[in-house]
Amino acid sequence: MVALDIDGTLVDASERASAGVIDAVRGVVDAGVHVVLATGRSVNGITRVLDVFDLDDGHCVASNGAVTFTYHPVEITSATTFDPAPAVTMVLEAVPDALVAVEVVGRGYRANKKFPDGEITGEMWIEQVDTLLAEPVTRVIIRDPASSAEDFLALAEQLGLHGINYFVGYTAWLDLAPEGVSKASALSKVAADLGVDADDVLAIGDGRNDVEMLTWAGHGVAMGQAPDEVKAVADAVTGRIDEDGVVKALSDWL
Repeated sequence: MVALDIDGTLVDASERASAGVIDAVRGVVDAGVHVVLATGRSVNGITRVLDVFDLDDGHCVASNGAVTFTYHPVEITSATTFDPAPAVTMVLEAVPDALVAVEVVGRGYRANKKFPDGEITGEMWIEQVDTLLAEPVTRVIIRDPASSAEDFLALAEQLGLHGINYFVGYTAWLDLAPEGVSKASALSKVAADLGVDADDVLAIGDGRNDVEMLTWAGHGVAMGQAPDEVKAVADAVTGRIDEDGVVKALSDWL
């Protein structure tokens, strides 16, 4: 089985995948290997990528492991929820002007303010924070365009954020997930369903939310532009996204 992150691994910031990357992924499928996209994106943000790579039957891990689905048609196979109120309240006390969005699986997000164009996909409903936090959710995104990723890393460490799992992106983007939930936890269940051992899994990613996945897989590969803490847990480091690094990683493994 091959587990592939999407952003920074398969597609660039403009959501473009090179012909070489598309051919490499199709080659893995044609070799009879299960390809599972494992991403922080929601279901809505994944389906168009499936079309780009002409993937028409399989499993996906969405929302950093909180949601899994099969396709086509898209059918949600699991959705793990948590109470977001304690963690979000702590973060907003430190960053009161932050944008907050909670996932509505398969549809979009409910948010306290409009997010910058292109940052989240699907429908968006604007609501008060108290309403957003009134019921369990699969995922919370906290965004502060005025801060940096380093600010959010320091904030998460300072607050502790007990009882949940969290991931900090390349910008001031904080993803909150149910405790114990990650790409790795979801992939382990998908692999079991497919009869694949973790030792027989290649995982490729570039973000902090890929650390657990790269550690869990039999062979974890970090993209060349990944942060040092991601490279440190990988078994190998390949080229950058602009060098089609995933092509070499797939070729070497096959």
